[in-house]
Order: sequence, then structure tokens, then C-alpha cells
Amino acid sequence: MAATTSQSHLLRPTLPSLRLRCPSSIHSVSLRRTNGTDRISSLRAVSKPTILVAEKLGAAGLELLKEFGNVDCSYNMSPEELCAKVPLCDALIVRSGTKVNRTVFESSAGRLRVVGRAGVGIDNVDLAAATEHGCLVVNAPTANTVAAAEHGIALMAAMARNVAQADAALKAGKWQRNKYVGVSLVGKTLAILGFGKVGSEVARRAKGLGMHVVAHDPYASADRARAIAVDLVSFEEAISMADFISLHMPLTPSTDKMLNDETFAKMKKGVRIVNVARGGVIDEEALVRALDSGIVAQAALDVFTKEPPAADDKLVLHENVTVTPHLGASTVEAQEGVAIEIAEAVVGALKGELSATAVNAPMVSAEVLSELAPYVELAEKLARLAVQLVAGGGGVKSVKVTYASARSPDDLDTRVIRAMIIKGLIEPISSVFVNLVNADFTAKQRGVRITEERVQIDGTSESPIEYIQVLIAQVNSKFPSAETETGEISVAGRVKDGIPHLTKVGSFQVDVSLEGSIILCRQVDQPGMIGAVGSVLGEQNVNVSFMSVGRSAPRKHAVMAIGVDEEPSKETLTKIGEIPAIEEFVFLKL
Repeated sequence: MAATTSQSHLLRPTLPSLRLRCPSSIHSVSLRRTNGTDRISSLRAVSKPTILVAEKLGAAGLELLKEFGNVDCSYNMSPEELCAKVPLCDALIVRSGTKVNRTVFESSAGRLRVVGRAGVGIDNVDLAAATEHGCLVVNAPTANTVAAAEHGIALMAAMARNVAQADAALKAGKWQRNKYVGVSLVGKTLAILGFGKVGSEVARRAKGLGMHVVAHDPYASADRARAIAVDLVSFEEAISMADFISLHMPLTPSTDKMLNDETFAKMKKGVRIVNVARGGVIDEEALVRALDSGIVAQAALDVFTKEPPAADDKLVLHENVTVTPHLGASTVEAQEGVAIEIAEAVVGALKGELSATAVNAPMVSAEVLSELAPYVELAEKLARLAVQLVAGGGGVKSVKVTYASARSPDDLDTRVIRAMIIKGLIEPISSVFVNLVNADFTAKQRGVRITEERVQIDGTSESPIEYIQVLIAQVNSKFPSAETETGEISVAGRVKDGIPHLTKVGSFQVDVSLEGSIILCRQVDQPGMIGAVGSVLGEQNVNVSFMSVGRSAPRKHAVMAIGVDEEPSKETLTKIGEIPAIEEFVFLKL
């Protein structure tokens, strides 16, 4: 080892070497002069970009667009009509009703430079196709924050006082004061699951109502929580102590059906639940069972797994459930705010600026991607493993990434790799799509400091990187053997024959391909351990792809890393934990 360099990154709002490609007509105008006189201003009138607005947008947003380009408002188009129009357009703005799929991008023949989603979710936009066709996708994630928070508070108050049920009864000619006795909010504990922008605003309002507020969010800012007197706790603590639970997390694989039979059973009997986030974070059938059993006294829902829900939906029709048809962002002010936010993002993108609300990456040269592709995959998977090892509700704040390479620092651009580290840390529990454009910005938003260290090694520079190490500091680990002597969670890996491999966990050397998922076990180093664990997995029909054991010394302690093709059942994992020599274990999903 010859030298070490280190650099810290909190935010690089723009990547200086990357700019969006502008429509050819605009680009050519910027070069034209006659008799030494700049004619840009006069020519822009005939070369303005065309912006297609496919769904209704607030007037303030339309005015901003019209100042910059030619605006075509064509609503309620069929897919065929949309495909016929996009070859004539430089930008497209949609809400949630228009599907911008691969066919749309192919029909644009390269003309479409920007797609703007007026709102947060981008399920209706094919991001992979957009990136392949060199089209930036931007959204408007902040303008409806207050509206969503206010709706959450409104639902909570209405639920607590049976407003909807009493209103319906009175309009049906029934005067039932005794039936609709409510509960007070003052003095009650509200658990906020997802302490982002909306969750924070809900907390402020709940504190004003005299509630005690706790929150769970792995990336919540401790400073922000302290500023509004909110206690950050673990998920289990939050659901077990709450009188009211308010959901504000995105729908991701890790939050899908987060509230289910198992988690409902851990809640205080009589808990009340509000959801203005995403329908899929609740197992709706399990919620019906919890309501019927009395574990959940009431629920107030603005979102559903299927929208609109069926007319005979048991949850919607339940007498202890208050419902609204996805009205979280439906205020006059929020709609205008979204219109302005998306208009500014689209105009900025057409000017060649890299928007902080971009949700896909600009095109990267094929040569760079080809060389770094396996290291990009390694980086993301190492980060996904590391963040799953974090225990407790404090969140990830300090991450150090070490690259060992024989190349000089000037010959190794790690921006893409760093972005994938951030992606692996944040994306599994966030609705943000992390990429080269927004990675550093996203990390700063969540208070995550990424420090990079480059270790210069002797050898050939044919391979760009010998190994990558990810260290997470100031956290506790679900698997203490993954901690270094100084207390950081540490995982490291390298690329072998084009395949990412995990090569080190804490101080233990292992060698397992990062494919499928991994079980880590620490055990007493004694004969028969590989066979014992393998037998349990075989009996449960779980296929093992790789298995590697690293030990501190013979007959002392060892860490076994097992690659599996399928996710083991809880019963299978329990049986592994019951093997006498197993001291600790954890399942990690890639």
C-alpha cells in the first residue's frame, strides 16, 4: 500500500461535466450571428421548445411554461393520439392518468427531452425507457407537503370524534349522541412512521394539539426531531406504545404490507391508524381482522391498494373506518404549487440545467459504463447489505467508502459508484430514485455524510478497482460480528470474473457471490457446522448457491456466509438459530 487519499461529499448540486442535450433548433440558434450582432433573442421566437401538457395543470404553472415555450394543452388523449403528438414535442407534462411507456419514447424518435410528472409518484413513467432514449424525468415532490399533512390531521380528528359516522346517521334521521362518543387527542401518543417532509409537518400540528409524538424513520434527522420535540424510536417501540399511528412512508419492497397480522398483534389494544401515504403499506385483509378483533379501534384511510376500491370492499364499508378518495394533495393551493414546481423543473431541464427533482440519470458513455458495470453492481449490493445490518431507530448518518486501486486518482472517476452506494443505502426504504444526477443531493437531504477514501496499491491498473469497503459509523448492528474493533459496521467486496463477491464481514474473511440473498451466521468453529446448516436449508427446500466460512482461529469463532436462491421462511431461520453452536445470525436480502 503506497498512499491514501480521502474526500468528503455532502452535496454537489450539479455535476459540471454533465448537461442535458437541448433540442437541435435551440442549440443552433445559440451559434448564429449576423454582422457581429447577436440574433439569439429574435430567433428564439421561432425556435421555442414545444411543451405538451397532457393533463390539467394549474394556471400559474401554464403561465411559466408559456413564457419559455410553445404550450400545447391536449387533455384526455388516447395512447395512439399521444404517440402521434410526441414526435413534435420537446417536453411532456403528465399527472397520474397518462401512461408514458416505452412506446411513447420510441414514438418520440429522440425529440422528447423531458417528461415532467406533476406530483410525487412516477409509477406511470417507464424510467428505464426514458433513460435509454436520453430523456430526463422530473417530478414535483414538495408542493403538496402541507396539504397531505393537513389531511392526515383532519382524518385523525374526524376519526377520533366519529364525524363521518355521526354525519351519516344524522342525515338518515338518527340522533345517536351516546353511540358516537369519541376520544380526545390531548395527552395521547402519536407514532409517525416515516419522518420525512409530510411526517414532520404532521408532528408539528399534533404537538399543537397536545399530543406526545414519537417517530420511526431510519434516515430521520435527529436535529430536526429535537427541534420539534419528537422522540426517534425503533419500529417495534413506535407501534407498541402508540395510541394513534400515522403512516408517511413510501411503498417499497421493505414497506409493502408493513402493517400486517404480526405487527398488529404487537400494538396496544384500541390503537387508531391513519394512512395518507400509500395503500400497499397496510395488509388490508389483516386490518379488517384487527378491526373486528378490537386490536385496532378505528382507521382513517385516504389511500388503498387498489384505487378506486371495489364497491363491496369490506375495509371501506367497515363501520369503524373513515375513508376519503385519495384527497391528500387536493387543495387549491397544493395544486397550484405542484403546477409551479413542475413547470420550473421542466423549464430548467430544457435550459440544460440538472434538476434536483430528477428521477433518472443522464446518458453515460458506453465505454465508462462497460468498464465500471460490475463495480457499480458491487457497490450497490454492499450498501444494501450494510444498511440491513443497522439496528435501532437512530438512522445512518456517516458512511465511509474505501476504494483500493492501482490507478491514479485522476484516472478513476468514482461518481457513478458513489451514487450507487447512496442508492443502496437509501432506495430500499425510500420513494426516491437515486442516480448520478441526484445522489449527493438525496444524501444531504437525509443527513447522510459520504466520505470517500482511495487506497493506492501496487500492481497493474488493468482493473479499475481491487476492492470496495463500506463502513457505517455511529450505529449498532443486528449482527455484531460485522462490527470492526472501533464499532463501525464493515462489509467489503471485489469483482471476480465479472461477478460481485462479498469478501469480508467485520474482521472475518469470506468469499460468497452477491447473487440472490445471504445468510450470515457466527458460530463456534467445530466440525459439522456447514452440514448442520445445509441440512436445515435442504429440508426446507432452500437452494444454496455459495457457502464460505471465515474464522478468527481454529476452534474459536467463525462466520459462515451462505448464498441462497430463495428467501427462507421464518420457521427455517428459527431452526438455524436453534443449532447449539450458532451464536448469532441474520438474513440479508439483495
